[in-house]
Amino acid sequence: MRTVYAISGGVSKFAKAKPDKTYQAVVKEAYDYAIEDIGLTFSQFRELVDGSVASYFSDHFTRQLMAAIMAQDYLGLCPKPSHRVEGGGATGGICFQEAWKAIASGYMDICVAYGFETMSHVETWKGNEFIALASDVSFDYPVGGFYSGYYAMMVTRHMKEFGTTVEQLAHVSVKNHANAFHNPYAQKRRRLTIEDVRNAPMVAWPLTRLDICVMSDGAAAAILCSEEGLSRLEAAGAEVPRPLVRVPGIGRGTDAMRMADRPRQSFDDFVECNLLPNEDTAETLAYYRELWADGFRYPGVHSFRAGRMGSKEAYRNAGITDPLTEIDFVELHDAYTSSEIQTYEDMGLCRYGEGGAFAASGKAFMPGVDYGLDLPEEPACPVNPSGGLIACGHPVGATGLMQAVFAIWQLQGSINKHFGDPALQLSNSRRGAIHSHAGTGTYVTVSILEREE
Repeated sequence: MRTVYAISGGVSKFAKAKPDKTYQAVVKEAYDYAIEDIGLTFSQFRELVDGSVASYFSDHFTRQLMAAIMAQDYLGLCPKPSHRVEGGGATGGICFQEAWKAIASGYMDICVAYGFETMSHVETWKGNEFIALASDVSFDYPVGGFYSGYYAMMVTRHMKEFGTTVEQLAHVSVKNHANAFHNPYAQKRRRLTIEDVRNAPMVAWPLTRLDICVMSDGAAAAILCSEEGLSRLEAAGAEVPRPLVRVPGIGRGTDAMRMADRPRQSFDDFVECNLLPNEDTAETLAYYRELWADGFRYPGVHSFRAGRMGSKEAYRNAGITDPLTEIDFVELHDAYTSSEIQTYEDMGLCRYGEGGAFAASGKAFMPGVDYGLDLPEEPACPVNPSGGLIACGHPVGATGLMQAVFAIWQLQGSINKHFGDPALQLSNSRRGAIHSHAGTGTYVTVSILEREE
């Protein structure tokens, strides 16, 4: 398997609506930025790139089947190979991994992954209905299967099982909005308090409007290449930023669409199939055995089995044995504050049941950013330094690629260059993870990016 480099990326400004641009033009905004960042012209790159992967979630928003091929044509990439991927909220993450596979397998040397969604063309209620079609339309959807209801149900179970509090949920929102205050691409750049989050209009208890991401218009693009592709680009005059960023490992997981179909594993089954390397200690095993004795069952509705499988695969492939100490930051799919807390546990940043405490501890916060909170611990692994979906927005097909672009810039040390603000640049960050999540945890991707020494 060949080394894969993620050398450049571009993101359009995420916004509630972009009435002055077609989706093709929004994609080109991100695509052009990625090309210009390596010092090439549109025509030069068109000659060099071997192909592409395109991502968008729903044909409904554009009212156009095969919208990706129209974007491909608009970018001048016909007749080069391409295909469109779709996997709910994980669509952008899948797109990034498909481009990675094209390079790692030797099929391509230079591949561009681009994704988009223009969700403003319909009313919010209609957009929520389209998104709800990514639930089981035979069983869940007819009885009110809208996603805020699902996630409210999941977090209330998490609260009952582990004592998670609404204030802990609100810490996630305060953190991510404060981070996004320094991110010019973000849709919601606000400073909030815990009270602001809790006093916002209630959507589905305990989730308020500020616990939930918003629909957006936007696009993102990332350029991946092999060593041979890198040589070709530089021979043509490209100025690829250093240090190089490579992608040493990816992982994916899946789960049943209908939550009632998901198993409830015994302690022994969990240990055999789902234990992460950093959890294989006498202390953690004793803690988990206690949870099972008290009635805990995995995955239940409080955990994302696909997230754990994707994390486990990615860590194995990238040689990570302790994510909290070996990963410097995570761009995580926080469609809800509750799902960020659940995913801390599934990614092994903390143990099951400790996600709420982890959210309020300070470990997931950025150093040097003023949150207006009294945090008991220092940052250990900042989560969503970009602001995440909650503050950046969630144009579904672009979201996972947005995470990839921000991770590339973070590892290149070029946040100030792209944001015009150094506040979100971690010093000496060496390795990051991006996490993309669909449905109630039906598809999940985890990709590891690291700075080449």
